[in-house]
Amino acid sequence: MTSVTEAKVYENVLPGGIASDENLTMVVERYAPLVKRIAHHLLLRMPASVQIDDLIQSGMIGLLEAAKKYDVSKGASFETYAGIRIRGSMLDEVRKGDWAPRSVHRKSRKVAEAIKAIEARTGKDAQDKDIADELEIDLNAYYAILQDASGSRLFSFDDIMEGDDSAIELAVGELPGPCDGLQRSTFKASLSKAIDGLPDREKLVLALYYDEELNLKEIGEVIGVSESRVSQIHSQAAQRLRGRLTEWS
Repeated sequence: MTSVTEAKVYENVLPGGIASDENLTMVVERYAPLVKRIAHHLLLRMPASVQIDDLIQSGMIGLLEAAKKYDVSKGASFETYAGIRIRGSMLDEVRKGDWAPRSVHRKSRKVAEAIKAIEARTGKDAQDKDIADELEIDLNAYYAILQDASGSRLFSFDDIMEGDDSAIELAVGELPGPCDGLQRSTFKASLSKAIDGLPDREKLVLALYYDEELNLKEIGEVIGVSESRVSQIHSQAAQRLRGRLTEWS
């Protein structure tokens, strides 16, 4: 339910969703901490080249856009709506530059292919050592690949988890007419099924990261591993999903 404060902020919103400068200032002051929290949450999975100030700046743009487009009559809280727009704006900023080297993408694809091959052959979840053996590398080299891939945009994984339909368009291509909505629904159903089938620890990491919005350090404290290991588990979950959803890539 929308809070009384939010209702007061938006009671003078003009037709078309354009808020007054005064209201925008109120929104910025109140929700700047939300922008910073989301930025720090995302930064932990980004490479060193992505700066926190850049994420915050793009997030503030998303916040302002949310303030201008938010419709209080819809019933959803502004914080929920703004959070989606803020994350989207930050990811859009990162998306502008493909900062992951081609070698990272190539190795990521090989990991996904190895996982798919192992699971097709054994009917079981591929374990770390199995994957490393399939790739003919040692475990440390495999973990290094996962670390490098932890921030790469694996079939717009973050967008999918946030419910951004643009990610689905990237995955399935543009389909005209009524088939478009059917494809999206089918893809989401396939993704949900694939997530449900993940090993328990990978599923837990995704739930803590996306549902509970914990950062990697906090997740590590919950499951008793290092922050870097959480990053590897997250990356491996994404690669496993990629391998299991190859028909959509």
